[in-house]
Order: sequence, then structure tokens, then C-alpha cells
Amino acid sequence: MEVSWEKIWERSGSIGILELQGPKGNQLEEPAFLPLPLLEELFGEPGLKGVIIRGSGRHFSAGANLEHLKKLALDEVLLAEKMTAGKETIRYIESSDLPVVAEISGICFGGGLEIALACHFRICSENALFAFPEINHGLMPGLGGTVMLSRLIGQAKAAGMILSGDTVDAEKAMALGLADYVLPAAGLHAFTLDFLQKLTDDRDPGVIRSIMRSIHNAREMDTESALAEETRLFCALAVNNFHSG
Repeated sequence: MEVSWEKIWERSGSIGILELQGPKGNQLEEPAFLPLPLLEELFGEPGLKGVIIRGSGRHFSAGANLEHLKKLALDEVLLAEKMTAGKETIRYIESSDLPVVAEISGICFGGGLEIALACHFRICSENALFAFPEINHGLMPGLGGTVMLSRLIGQAKAAGMILSGDTVDAEKAMALGLADYVLPAAGLHAFTLDFLQKLTDDRDPGVIRSIMRSIHNAREMDTESALAEETRLFCALAVNNFHSG
């Protein structure tokens, strides 16, 4: 089956903008919304300092195409392979050495919410709606949502949101810590682009990547290893900055 999901990639100076496109509110036709090698190629473009992920049209993403998921579930081995590929894509975003911002308007459900959770900032419009509706179909988040949401807002709040399947509006998302900023829909993209440009303008790409790497290390490594790696990254930057050439 040919995947109808596609990407639109553009550059605004040093910022990359990845626009998700798909039918019925940007549904995910495959657990891996983009092949990992393509994502690595885009994020590795020279001079890139940050990435915005946004949905085409009114919505970020309505999540999985359930009809396609039902067909995948006929073959448990294939389903597991597809879910693993999807997790690898999500994990790549989450561990990116570039700051990644989810620009969220409208619906952000299921797998779409998992993409947003993998981003390092979530900026949403006043009309944004968040949910993990999987439980209503006898399922659960399968691309890291249970782990990422628990880590972000705490186990109790995450369990309540996932077990209920309830929809969370932008105001509540902000209160939960799920959203970082809430803006009128008309000014969302301009604010998001300006936010990321201000964070990264006049910053060396190597310094940005080192900082992000060290922040990720705090989550991925034990404390002593993360501190040792911070020292290594600092020293490499200092030598390069003060004694290069």
C-alpha cells in the first residue's frame, strides 16, 4: 500500500519548517510519519539551527488511520515492525541536537500528540485540542506517549488523561504543563518562528547542538556520566572558541 502521508519542508533562514500533510485532519497512514533516513537528512542540513513541526490546514494531526491500523493488526509481526519504526522516528525528534518546536492548532490526537510530545517546546493556538483517544478503541498510546506524557506532566495526570481518553483544551493544556504558550490562531506561526529565531539567532550551530546534547544527556545518562559529558562538551567548545585558527 502506498503511503499517502507526505511532508513539505522549507527553510526560513536557519529554521526548518516541516509541515505534516494527510487526509482527514492529517491522519498518520503509517506509525513512522516520515522514513527515518529522510528525517535525518532534513535535520542534518548545513546551517540548520532549529525545526518547527506543524500541520497542514486547520489541524496538527488527528492521529492514526484506524482502518489502516486494523489491517496492519492482521499480521502481528508486521505491526510490531511498523510500530518500532514509528518509535525510532519519534525518538529521533526527541533526542535531536536541534531545538524542535511543535506548532499546534486544532486537533492534536493520538500519534499526532506523540509527535508533539517528542518536540522540545509546544506552542499552541487557543483552538488547540489534545487527547489520547486510543482507550475508546481498546488500545493505548504505542509510540512512546505513556512514557513521554508521564515524564512531562507526572504519572497521575498522565494516567488520568490516557485512561479517560478525555479531550484537553488549550487552557487546560497550559495548566497541566503540556503546552508552553497559547496564542490566538492568527498569530501562531509568526510567534513560533520568531520564538525559535530569537533562541538561535547569532548562535553558533555547534554550540546549539552541544547544549541540546547535554540537556538530553541529563535524561538519558546517570548523573555522573552526564556531568562528565558536559565537561567534555564545554572543553571542546572552549578550545575551539578561544584557540581555533
